[in-house]
Parts: sequence; structure tokens; C-alpha cells
Amino acid sequence: MFQSSDFKPAKWLSNPHVQTMLAKYLNRNEIVPSINEVLELPDGDFVDLAWTEIPSANNTKPIIVLLHGLQGSKNSHYIKSMFKAIKQQGWIAVLIHFRGCSGKPNRLARSYHSGYTYDIHYFTEQLKIRYQQCKLAIIGYSLGGNVLTKYLAEAKSSPYVCATVICAPLHLASCSAKINSGSSKIYQKYLIDMLKQSAEEKIHLDLIKNISLNTLKQLKTMRNFDNAVTAPLNNFTSAEHYYNESSGINVLNKIAQPCLIIHAKDDPFLSHEHITHIDYLPENITFEVSTHGGHVGFLSSNITDKSLKPVYWLETRVPQFLQDYL
Repeated sequence: MFQSSDFKPAKWLSNPHVQTMLAKYLNRNEIVPSINEVLELPDGDFVDLAWTEIPSANNTKPIIVLLHGLQGSKNSHYIKSMFKAIKQQGWIAVLIHFRGCSGKPNRLARSYHSGYTYDIHYFTEQLKIRYQQCKLAIIGYSLGGNVLTKYLAEAKSSPYVCATVICAPLHLASCSAKINSGSSKIYQKYLIDMLKQSAEEKIHLDLIKNISLNTLKQLKTMRNFDNAVTAPLNNFTSAEHYYNESSGINVLNKIAQPCLIIHAKDDPFLSHEHITHIDYLPENITFEVSTHGGHVGFLSSNITDKSLKPVYWLETRVPQFLQDYL
């Protein structure tokens, strides 16, 4: 069901760009300790995990899995914030880095993308084997949120008791167009530069053979990059084919778990009209829409704090939802 969010930004923080950029800026120097683990994958590649603590064999604390956004990592501000919030609840958090996002290039040409669920399926099976006695929940941010919707729709016996999807580009084609318009182009350049750097690294390592450095340098938009790099590396015929096959909006009604979706109307990365244009939602999905919030910002203020320091609202709302099932 759709419902209005209770998120209210501080009056001086209602601008979506301020929400988006200040959330990152305020947390830039935050250090949240984590324990790293390398998970070897069946296809010969690997992903890096980051744990708030490594669970013991007889651990009964709930384990919360986190999926980051495009080119994110354990250093992303929203991951650091949620790590802290999860630890405060007495739970354990684990972030699975998408391939190549932990600071080390992956071994294969194949890249992660908005619909790539193979690694989440494998990692989840390992969690089930290792920690059969633990309740599991999962949170996906931005691109990771779309990946999460795809995974939940595909998984026939997923062990996650609930899920949260935050600021996800559920309709990829319109979101690709949105980020190439107006002031949103600022974010597009930032993301494209990081994607091109990762692809260039793979070209130098001779992992990518059919894309030249010259071609890579010419790519200026997300659609260009997806058409020239993401699509061919992942067996799609074009960006449009990739978008059609991978958009989470097409499979929301196949999700069986209780799922909270959080979306802001003013998100500069996402196309609000296309993402909320859904004829039917099953009762297990709560789709909360706020007027403000930006992209993974959601900074409110603590009115009892005279310093008026912004508060990360997601740190309260998401654990509040998870608690009902853990």
C-alpha cells in the first residue's frame, strides 16, 4: 500500500540537493570499524564482506545484510550510519560489496549492475548454512535497492524475514533520463567518472577486450555508458534491453516478504512519476513517499538539541520497521 512518510526535514534542509550532499558531507570523517571477509564465488571471482562483528557459531543475534548503491562501499555515508544504528540495536550488520567496489578490481570482465542478483543468491545461501539459528533481514540502497527487489522476486525460499528498499531506481529507463536532465547532471558526471575509472582499470588488466579507452573517454551519459559497457559485458543487447529486463518495478508483486519501500518525491536521481506509477501492490509491501528527502538524505533535526544538528532519519525509521519482524 502507498502511504505518506512521516519524515519532515528541518526548514533549512528542505532543498533536495542540500539533503543529498549534506548527508554525505556530514558523515565524511565518521569512522565505523568493520571486519573484512573475502567470499570466494563459484565462477572464480570474489566479493568482499564488511561485518560489524563476525558472528560466533552459536550466535543468535539477528543479522542484517546491506546492499550499497552505485559505486558505493562500506565508506558510503548511509552504510556507516546504518552500521551504527544496527549495532545500537544489538544486531549484527554485514555489507556485501558489489564486484569491484571494495577497492580491489574483480577478476572477471563481468560487472555488477542494477539487476545482477547472482552474488546475493550465493551469499544468502552461505548465510543460511552458517547461521541457521539467526533471523535475517536485508536493506538495499539506490541501485542496491533495485537489485534487492529483483532478488526477492526471484528467490523461492529466501530466509529474510523482512526487507527495506531505499531510494531505488525501480524504473531504470526514466531514472537514466532524469539524471541526464537539469541540475541532476552534476551527479551523473560524478558517477560516470567513477564508472569509467573502474572500466579503464579492467581494460588495462586485459579483462575487457572489446571496448577501447578512446570509446570509454567519449561516454558522457549514464545511458551511453550502459549501452557501451554495462549491456555488452552482461549479455544485454542494448541499454534499453538492460533497463527493461532489470527494472524492479516490474516484479514488485512477486515479493513475498514484508517489505518497506522508502522514496522521496524530490529525489534528483529518480523519476517520481514512473516509480510510483503502480496499479497494484500486495499487502506485504508498504510504499512510503515523502515530499522531501533528496537521494538517501532524509536529514531531519532534533528539536530537543539546541545545536539543531541534523539527524539521520533513516537510522530511526528502518530499525523501527525491522524490529516488528526480528
